[in-house]
Amino acid sequence: MTTVEPAVHRRLAELAERRIELGETRGLPAADPVNLPMIRHWAEAMGDTNPAYTDEEFAAAGPHGEIVAPPAMIQVWTMPGRGGGRPAPTPIDDVLAALDEAGFTGVVATDCRQTYHRYLRLGERPVPGTRLSGMTGPKTTALGLGYFVTWVITWYVADEPVAEMMFRVLKFRPPERGPAAAARDPYPLRPAVGRDTAFFWEGVRQGELRIQKCAGCGTLRHPPGPVCPSCRSTERAHVVASGRGEVFSYVVHHAPPVPGLATPFVVAVVQLPEGVRIVGNVVECEPAKVEIGMPVRVTFREMDDEFVLPVWSPAES
Repeated sequence: MTTVEPAVHRRLAELAERRIELGETRGLPAADPVNLPMIRHWAEAMGDTNPAYTDEEFAAAGPHGEIVAPPAMIQVWTMPGRGGGRPAPTPIDDVLAALDEAGFTGVVATDCRQTYHRYLRLGERPVPGTRLSGMTGPKTTALGLGYFVTWVITWYVADEPVAEMMFRVLKFRPPERGPAAAARDPYPLRPAVGRDTAFFWEGVRQGELRIQKCAGCGTLRHPPGPVCPSCRSTERAHVVASGRGEVFSYVVHHAPPVPGLATPFVVAVVQLPEGVRIVGNVVECEPAKVEIGMPVRVTFREMDDEFVLPVWSPAES
């Protein structure tokens, strides 16, 4: 069984303790003030139609008297983009780097919790403050031996906290592949299958892309859920999609490493002609050639001897 050498564990634990004692480190203000165009883009991408975020006349008559930003958008304002330079150093940077150096190169987020104290208003520039709150391990997990690292980001306007986020990741040692390893290791990123999603994954195993349908009003919805958002019915059925769509939006993931996937890879939101959107990887296409509006078709890829995943490949125009 893989273990952590006492000296390595001691060095990691001491580093984490020093960073916890350091407390919070303030970062750089948002590159741009809270603004309506960015709010509109975010609201459209998320399907959020709350007029308090985009309709100036409605917002002026509302409880805030002005446009406010969606609370769940808080991380957007201070997240650096590609080519935007390095963000300000934080107390977690060298802890994560030390774990990488010790062989814990795999990373997967385990939980995230956000708390909102008030809405952001147009023109405000939030400033993030980051503190390491804990590191526990080594722990034996299904992904491998690892450490759970937890940190908290608080966003301020002046010195007033407006929101905070607790974020925890597992940094683990990927399993070593020997010459006698099986041709296909078990795919590590298996979904949690429950009563609301079992029909979808059963369809995937049969080569069908199923969309949940309300048996009351006929509304299609994805991802699946227990209650229809239109009529509140709990009666459910499904339809089989055509398997065609087009790329609505996408990201190219370069880092950190993701177990079971080789970087870079593309994760896209695909718009289906049936009227819903679904998230999936784009395959059989160089990341640089993926573009908004590109026609795609679903294909079902065996990730291991038991698990099948729907992915998207370029389709003829």
